[in-house]
Amino acid sequence: MDAFEIGDLIAQQAAGERPYLEFLRQPSMSLGLYVLPAGGVDPQQPHNEDEVYYIVSGQGQFTVGDETQLVQPGSIVFVAAHVPHKFHSITEALKILVFFAPAET
Repeated sequence: MDAFEIGDLIAQQAAGERPYLEFLRQPSMSLGLYVLPAGGVDPQQPHNEDEVYYIVSGQGQFTVGDETQLVQPGSIVFVAAHVPHKFHSITEALKILVFFAPAET
């Protein structure tokens, strides 16, 4: 069994040098924790995989294609493969669980 505690993942990500911490990888999916600071810039480009974002903490805006919405703790957003998307206008540091299917390449 693979089991994780969000507090442990947050600590591991904070101890590293990158905003994204992948913590599970299987051929069918991968999961990671993505952290963006208040006022930060989200540099990601469209991915080849479908994604689901779950906002653990923080607040900001998220644009998918030409639609924008507020995201905050408990928000869940699906992004289809190849669709442009970006977090922005981050007013409180975002901690985001990211689910890729299949695993991110």
